[in-house]
Amino acid sequence: MERIAILSSHLQHKKFQHVLPHPAMSKGSPLTTHVLDTATGRPATSLAIHLYRRDSNDSSEEWHHLKFGYTNTDGRVPNLIDTEKFIPAVYKMHFDTAAYFKQSSTEGFYPYVEIVFEIKDPAQHYHVPLLLSPYGYSTYRGS
Repeated sequence: MERIAILSSHLQHKKFQHVLPHPAMSKGSPLTTHVLDTATGRPATSLAIHLYRRDSNDSSEEWHHLKFGYTNTDGRVPNLIDTEKFIPAVYKMHFDTAAYFKQSSTEGFYPYVEIVFEIKDPAQHYHVPLLLSPYGYSTYRGS
């Protein structure tokens, strides 16, 4: 615990005040993703992503489409959702992995990946990365 306090005091020093936050955190989406192709060791570029929401007060349990976009050269989709639209609910990110792998003539096992997660506190920032390869994937809640 003492090491954390020392590190924290060092980071609060004046010489670190010029350090800018990561672009995804500066202003923009409270929800971000980053897709890395672990087979190539590079960001997954031009991967189609759909964002959906299922509202907690919606008894039909239907998914409502919120956003469609492609990952950029850094494997990210800027402005995934506006702060005003980011409410407590269950969300789903749908990644079109079949089309992504087809671009490079790579055979993949999973035609798509869907990550479903629940947001309870929309005041927080949520980062949902995807580590992708033709025969596997993993995800976690990042920072």
